[in-house]
Amino acid sequence: MKLHELRDNDGATKKRMRVGRGPGSGKGKTAGRGIKGQKSRSGVAIKGYEGGQMPLYQRLPKRGFNKPNRKKFALVNLGLIQKFIDEGKLDAKSDITEDALIACGLVRRKLDGIRLLGKGEITAKASIAVTGASKGAIEAVEKAGGSVTLSGAAAE
Repeated sequence: MKLHELRDNDGATKKRMRVGRGPGSGKGKTAGRGIKGQKSRSGVAIKGYEGGQMPLYQRLPKRGFNKPNRKKFALVNLGLIQKFIDEGKLDAKSDITEDALIACGLVRRKLDGIRLLGKGEITAKASIAVTGASKGAIEAVEKAGGSVTLSGAAAE
């Protein structure tokens, strides 16, 4: 087989039907849209409308619940804290507070508090004061010789 011999299988491609091109084409005049009505006009999309029947999205039961007063925490991973310490943006010798994390640019805003997560590794001996922390994060900081002080009830 040569490059110039390549072609599609028979019946693999089909020419597009050109609608509205006269009665001899089989799709002339109304172009298969029927007569009158909303769907015969251009620019109409009736999404989810089932001709007066109760639409599917209304027939299905509602599920779940969004707690209106839930707390939203700013999340910080240990690996990022270590990176900022290495770059000299954070001082491991002094306490790393929530205000220090915002000042160095690691966290944009406090929200309902800052929560420490255990992704990445921390090697610096640092005392961190945050609203909440995961068990893995606390263990990792203590393993490195540091400490975590929690000020909120978000410790899990």
